[in-house]
Amino acid sequence: MRLIEGTLADIDRDRAVTTSLTRLATDVDESVLRVWTPPKQLAFGRRDTTAEGYDRARRIAARHDYAPIVRRVGGSAVAYTGNTVSFAYAVPTDDGRDGIDRRYRDVTETMLGAFREVGAHVAQGEPTDSFCPGDYSVKGDGKIAGIAQRVRRDCALVGGCVIVRSADRDAIAAVLDPVYSALGVPFEPESVGSIATAGGPEDVDSVIGALESAFGADRTTTVSAAELAG
Repeated sequence: MRLIEGTLADIDRDRAVTTSLTRLATDVDESVLRVWTPPKQLAFGRRDTTAEGYDRARRIAARHDYAPIVRRVGGSAVAYTGNTVSFAYAVPTDDGRDGIDRRYRDVTETMLGAFREVGAHVAQGEPTDSFCPGDYSVKGDGKIAGIAQRVRRDCALVGGCVIVRSADRDAIAAVLDPVYSALGVPFEPESVGSIATAGGPEDVDSVIGALESAFGADRTTTVSAAELAG
């Protein structure tokens, strides 16, 4: 497995690194993992862009100092505070879309193991009216993490976001509440959870390390995000 380390301050360059992981995994014929803290942004899903209140939702995000972007995978809007952990796992595949459910299950189990390792009390599932709802979310005292998947013929990319700090839980609820209202999507601010409020640490680095270990990352094959970006 190749491990990609670090965050790039420029949102577009940082996103380009993640986009390149499928190509890298195919080129080297092995899995590639990146676990990092993306720059502060609010990532809308493609379906959000068709909502009548989308432009207003973007303005709300900007007023809260979140750069509004549109991501390629996933459902509704997700906020990254600058301390929110994200992961991207690219793996070569010959089963294409046939392996989607298996990869979702495997990555969910990996997340659960990592979060329990750092002391968080977690389970698969999510509260009612949570952000970006999906079948393979992880909850504690609220939704902590969600995942999405993009598949092409020879490679799959499974990614997700993880709320670690209690302060980020509050910040994310505060921005998503008016954003989801503008989009006309049900959302309950109290549905947002975090690793810390589920019994785990406030320390982001310990969660990153736990995820890297749970995925089986080998630090002898580490590449910096800046190096990959060129």
